[in-house]
Amino acid sequence: MTTRIRPSSKRCAVIGGSGFLGRHLVEKLLERGYTVTVFDIRQSYELPGVAFHEGDLCNKEALLAALRDVSLVFHCASPAPGSDNRALFQRVNVEGTKTVIQACQEAGVQKLVLTSSASVVFEGTDIKNGKEDLPYAKKPIDYYTETKIEQEKLVLQACDADKGLLTVAIRPHGIFGPRDPQLVPILVDTARRGKMKFIIGDGSNLVDFTYVENVVHGHILAAEHLRPGSPICAKAYHITNDEPVRFWDFMSEVLVGLGYAAPRYHLPYLLVYGIALLLSLLTFLLSPLVCIKPTFTPMRVALAGTHHYYNCSRAKQDMGYQPLVSLKDAIARTVESYPHLRKGT
Repeated sequence: MTTRIRPSSKRCAVIGGSGFLGRHLVEKLLERGYTVTVFDIRQSYELPGVAFHEGDLCNKEALLAALRDVSLVFHCASPAPGSDNRALFQRVNVEGTKTVIQACQEAGVQKLVLTSSASVVFEGTDIKNGKEDLPYAKKPIDYYTETKIEQEKLVLQACDADKGLLTVAIRPHGIFGPRDPQLVPILVDTARRGKMKFIIGDGSNLVDFTYVENVVHGHILAAEHLRPGSPICAKAYHITNDEPVRFWDFMSEVLVGLGYAAPRYHLPYLLVYGIALLLSLLTFLLSPLVCIKPTFTPMRVALAGTHHYYNCSRAKQDMGYQPLVSLKDAIARTVESYPHLRKGT
């Protein structure tokens, strides 16, 4: 009779490890002595000691090859939230996640940590100090949120100590930091086109922006606390900087740090939201005739004009989470990491 050797607890795989969060996670895992395998549709960098597997998330055989002898999986693959490709979200976030779960079960993976999103409870209205017991959004405001809800449910429902797979979901909000391909580059591009002059609403709305190093820290803490009998099994956790900030103050600090003017003119929130809804409706009606990719969406208006910040006390209590980098230092580090985006360059 052959006894199966359990894989080392320091052998892990990062699905989506070529992305913004994924690469930061890979680098920190290496620092902490983990052996890391990356599975992604593309390889965007090279690191000593990291094995890359290129493949489709829905290809179970490709996943199984990457998960051989792996005990811990981080699943942080997802299309960019700003995409309007419903079929892509469904395929990656839902069908792909079903395949990830099946592959983990067949490969004997013991722990699965999902990168979810705080948006799973957001419907476009104020959330102040929201806790994890808020219900899932009944009317998700975009395809990203709709599929992240289904994804999180799939992963948490797969937690079964008797079958050997434990799961947990991390819900970050407003991730930013060096190498971010979304927030800062889009902000600067908008400023360069002269379209960052306006504040939506009165500018008092508080939101969470979370430094990528703190998000990574939350993921690793979750993985290291995930064991049979742990209170974190099959639960979701908000991970934030624990420093809610006025949305437009944050944007202004980044812009001014890079040499651009801060927005200063106010537009009524309801007016702007109504225009965004109208444009979305027109896009839907005209899309069979004209290829339109909307950039001014109700979701983006809601994110810019409402309160949405979250309570991370459960993460503090259950796994000892504390942000490693303050918001002030995080903004400074982020601005310094984009010299090529400074005004005049």
